[in-house]
Amino acid sequence: MDKIKIGIVGGTGYTGVELLRLLAQHPAAEVVAITSRSEAGQRVSDLFPSLRNHMALSFSDPAITDLRGCDVVFFATPNGIAMQQARALLDAGVRVIDLAADFRLKDATEWEKWYGMPHACPELLAEAVYGLPEINREAIRKARLIANPGCYPTAIQLGFLPLLETGAIDPASLIADAKSGVSGAGRKAETHILLAEAAENFKAYGVGGHRHLPEIRQGLEAIANKTVVLTFVPHLTPMIRGIHATLYATLQREIDLQALFEARYADEPFVDVLPQGAHPETRSVRGTNLCRIAVHRPLGGDTVVILSVIDNLVKGAAGQAIQNMNLMFGFAETTGLAQIALSP
Repeated sequence: MDKIKIGIVGGTGYTGVELLRLLAQHPAAEVVAITSRSEAGQRVSDLFPSLRNHMALSFSDPAITDLRGCDVVFFATPNGIAMQQARALLDAGVRVIDLAADFRLKDATEWEKWYGMPHACPELLAEAVYGLPEINREAIRKARLIANPGCYPTAIQLGFLPLLETGAIDPASLIADAKSGVSGAGRKAETHILLAEAAENFKAYGVGGHRHLPEIRQGLEAIANKTVVLTFVPHLTPMIRGIHATLYATLQREIDLQALFEARYADEPFVDVLPQGAHPETRSVRGTNLCRIAVHRPLGGDTVVILSVIDNLVKGAAGQAIQNMNLMFGFAETTGLAQIALSP
């Protein structure tokens, strides 16, 4: 198996170290550069001892690191970084996978509204492929530039997908009540994610408008091929990893929900439809690239409830990015992603 030369920009955050953990187990991956302004010169395994004997590289200064010899570069950076560097890498023949939000929205004006800065390369937005393999697999195979989906959008779109594709639900009355572990806020020092603030606490946030809302809405409208009205309420939970999305919709016609979901995801290696009546748990996917889904119809009424869980750092970030890389370079989609969840 030929090796892929990989560069990672921003290797010190949670998604960066998760990329390193997964790529260290990928038989075709050769990480040749990991950049970090703050940690330049430090050995990766000194900052992340979990990678000792698995990653011999040191962090390098992005200002002097030439990534043009890579086959693919992952951006595990804050929003606004990848768009500054993507054009030069693409011109050099390097494929780019952005784990942030720079290329997720197709409308530059909409992007600037939600992210509060002008877009540096709006001409690339049309080319960027949204990296949700369960929808865009064939386009991903041919892509030069991947917009890796957000964690909430991944869990929510996979939950609604079979119902919207078939027109089984009313697209004008969707509700996504979603919860995230604290790692979703990133590896940084902020009061609301301190142990004493987040532990033994549960709260909603961003009810008036969260940055993932336009991404989710854009994806759902592409699936439904019509306008979607979505109420999205995210919550912060006192756990480190995990997304749990409870989704509500109104049925428009009679349909065997269990059969619909099982048929839609029968050939998807990273979507597991649970038996009827099941309730997926976030710990059942911890450390894996799996999305586990259960579908319910309470009391036989016209409301359908979908439960969707993922690990926000894996299927919601680094694992999905590697899944996209596998598709782009012609490897089996599951290569390097066969981890079993930790329990407890």
